Amino acid sequence: MVGSASTDLAVKEAQLRAVLAGVPDPEIPVLSIVDLGIVREVSDDCVALTPTYSGCPATHVIELATREALDRAGFENVSIKIVLSPAWSTSMISEAGHKKLREYGISPPVDRPGPAECPRCSSQRTQEVSRFGSTPCKALWRCGDCQEPFDHFKCH
Repeated sequence: MVGSASTDLAVKEAQLRAVLAGVPDPEIPVLSIVDLGIVREVSDDCVALTPTYSGCPATHVIELATREALDRAGFENVSIKIVLSPAWSTSMISEAGHKKLREYGISPPVDRPGPAECPRCSSQRTQEVSRFGSTPCKALWRCGDCQEPFDHFKCH
């Protein structure tokens, strides 16, 4: 019976993760909260979320959307907690998330020195136009080859 209980638990956690994978980030809706890496922990009775930064204005919206998704899927008894430590970092964005960002026209964060890569033409002949982009976690850049402006997800 112990094996059965652990199997049931694993199935429930997998179902919860599938539900969370359908919750979009309100600022970058092409990404789910799983892609973004803000789902810190999933257990049979709790989902822990870490905002991209402690003052992120989308935190409350994400929490509400997560609650709605869990309730719709029949997980009304699963609680949600916000965890600030350890802090979220851009290294938590999944590979699928990086691909979705590029396809959406946002240059994903990179942990190497040098310019951002243009998500449209892949050029690295780019220049930061403004440290502040459409959201606090992005900067505005422009490509020197295709001349297109684009958001670059700041690395932190």
